[in-house]
Amino acid sequence: MDWSVQQIARLAGTTSRTLRHYDDIGLLAPSRIAHNGYRHYDEAALVRLQRILLLRELGLGLPQIAEVIDRERSEASALESHLAWLRQEQDRLSRQIASVESTITALKGGVTLMAENMFDGFDHTQYKDEVEQRWGKKAYADGDRWWRGMSDEERAAWQQRVSDLGRDWIAAAESGIDPASDEAQAIARRHVEWLTGIPGTPAAVPGGDVKAYVIGLGEMYVADPRFGANYATSEGGPAGAEFVRDTLRVYADANL
Repeated sequence: MDWSVQQIARLAGTTSRTLRHYDDIGLLAPSRIAHNGYRHYDEAALVRLQRILLLRELGLGLPQIAEVIDRERSEASALESHLAWLRQEQDRLSRQIASVESTITALKGGVTLMAENMFDGFDHTQYKDEVEQRWGKKAYADGDRWWRGMSDEERAAWQQRVSDLGRDWIAAAESGIDPASDEAQAIARRHVEWLTGIPGTPAAVPGGDVKAYVIGLGEMYVADPRFGANYATSEGGPAGAEFVRDTLRVYADANL
């Protein structure tokens, strides 16, 4: 039994274009191509796609995903590792939900808030292993030191800056402007300035390959739904993240 590319795209919450791209780069080949040229995928291909999507959830880029999948040949063993991570995430999200529900109940009932319960499940160190794997232990240590050294006001200002960038990216994507336009490139400039202000990232290291880093992040915004969700337009889908990627690439080629 196999499924068409359209069926798989719908079931997996992705696009036919993405699946074709995976085929083009050798990450996920169809099990057969019908006489009409349509790609079809069998059960083995579906298992491989599931692994690809799970690794994307971890924030890995497509080259790293290919390396991981090629290194771990046992599908069952690899999925067991993914399952363990998913259960950890499930527990963390459950604790966050309970924490927020407790705060809402306290606010509505005029009850004193319990600070020790308000931040259960909110821990930026959960991404330590991921950051160290992608950029090294020093990158995480520098970023962690920078974040912990901020005052509450500085953290709030930084988060507002991120929020403003996300809002302006979405508005620009929805307006249909050209990624190479002055308006779009102004947002890209702000985005790169924001990146270079985060210690530990390749963009903030003197002599670092800022251009490759910015272009790579743009690709990751499209490939990783966790990041792509930050740029989702009202129409949904990857269009917003693709606009950010294309705009950052134009900026990087011209200025970095």
